[in-house]
Amino acid sequence: MSMVGPNTRMLQSLVFGGRRAADRYKLSNLLFHVRTMSAVHKDTTFFFRQLFDTVSSTYTYLLGDKKTGEAVLIDPVLEHAERDAKLIEELGFKLIYAMNTHMHADHITGTGKLKSIVPGTKSVIGKDSGAQADIHLLDGDLVRFGSHELLAAATPGHTNGCLTYICHEQSLAFTGDTLLIRGCGRTDFQEGNSETLYKSVHNRIFTLPDEYVLYPAHDYRGQTATSVAEEKKYNPRLTKSLAEFVEIMDNLNLPYPKMINKAVPANRVCGLF
Repeated sequence: MSMVGPNTRMLQSLVFGGRRAADRYKLSNLLFHVRTMSAVHKDTTFFFRQLFDTVSSTYTYLLGDKKTGEAVLIDPVLEHAERDAKLIEELGFKLIYAMNTHMHADHITGTGKLKSIVPGTKSVIGKDSGAQADIHLLDGDLVRFGSHELLAAATPGHTNGCLTYICHEQSLAFTGDTLLIRGCGRTDFQEGNSETLYKSVHNRIFTLPDEYVLYPAHDYRGQTATSVAEEKKYNPRLTKSLAEFVEIMDNLNLPYPKMINKAVPANRVCGLF
């Protein structure tokens, strides 16, 4: 079945006319890329919303099943728990899981507070994180909400407990801090290991189909998403050899995270401290 609808054909007729073949080829690739990035939500029952915290530049993701009303929230921030709960109520969803991709060092998770203001919510995190939660995930576990599911893929390296949540039906993944847009998480604190992170990305994320859209836990330059194909081609760190990557990570010379001494102890207990 063709992905090209009437609006796309109209756009093609407007931009292709009178151009050289090489230009038409480039524009065709651009239009295909736009369609691929925007055609994420293939099932009409699948709901997606990206939220943002300006202080820590953290993305929070609300996913839901519009038929059953079940929803999950990925990487909530403590200061926005009321915002998130209100939005979920307004949209008519029932929050069943408040999830973290890993134990964050730059903000306090909102999972514990959400449990107190949204009855029935369970907290979720990877078992290897060492953090408290109602549900501890292992590599290969599935998180189901309505007719949809997320596959928990272990992608350690930034921390031991990092998970990437993959939604194969929608061709997307939530990469936490393991893979950022044109970057990656730090490896110089909190169990970080550059070689492990490199292998996690190349073995678990870059092996996904090129068209999969990737949503990170943070972005500091105003970008909201990327793709497997983009990062395999343009990521300035992870396109290098393993040895080059380790050298880059060993010489970032970044300042110590401002919130780490407060955030990590709090996140060990679901953000309740």
